Amino acid sequence: MSDSLNSPAAPPALGDPVRPARAKGEPRFPDGPKADPAGSHFERRIRSFQPRRSRVTAGQADALRRLWPQWGLDIDGQRVIDPAELFGNDRPVVLEIGFGMGEATARMAAGDPDTNILAVDVHTPGQGNLLGLADRGGLTNVRVGNGDAIILLREMLRPDSLDGLRVYFPDPWPKKRHHKRRLIQPEFLTLAATRLKPGALLHCATDWEPYAEQMLDVLTAHPDFENTQPDGGFAPRPEFRPLTRFEGQGLDKGHVVNDLLFRRVPHRQDG
Repeated sequence: MSDSLNSPAAPPALGDPVRPARAKGEPRFPDGPKADPAGSHFERRIRSFQPRRSRVTAGQADALRRLWPQWGLDIDGQRVIDPAELFGNDRPVVLEIGFGMGEATARMAAGDPDTNILAVDVHTPGQGNLLGLADRGGLTNVRVGNGDAIILLREMLRPDSLDGLRVYFPDPWPKKRHHKRRLIQPEFLTLAATRLKPGALLHCATDWEPYAEQMLDVLTAHPDFENTQPDGGFAPRPEFRPLTRFEGQGLDKGHVVNDLLFRRVPHRQDG
């Protein structure tokens, strides 16, 4: 039996790509998403997300190398972006915050090619996966943002620049001492409202019932949003939001998924 620990490594097969070794500290994707695009330019604050580290597959890495320069956006807070320039057209733009591995995002983009989706997350494997799905599906209406969505909304988007906002299955931060980290809070809604056009749809979904109840309370109390449901409650899952594998597994276990559909009200007139 051979000693694999001491045997010399086999040479690469003829035709196999040979990747140069990276020097210590050198980024894996030099032209790809930055580890911390905003750096120390902005104040430290409690964040609603935490970066997750997991393995990037060969396919995801290839998508990041090839497609990030064209379809990626680092959220550095240093410039105001023009959505028409970003997408190459003036179609409606929906911001999606937290897209996981991107399967649902890609399906929504395919189902509505006349709507542009700016999908934001901090998970590198998910970024690569969504870019790959968009490439294979011929989806030109997807752009992938890397970084803090709060900085994107506050520093990089103009007022009334969004036609919709989607927040699907955000981290519920179930422990009471962590509730302050939840994304859907009055301050976030006030900021989001400044970037949403009147009539724009804010769509949230969660499988954590206490968080769903908090979302409903906070949205109902906010003067810039109104519930699309006449009874003031939760909404049925709309057909445009796909049922994801993760969601299906939860439903099989008896989890309850709640959707919330609120509209941005017309701007209030002063005086």
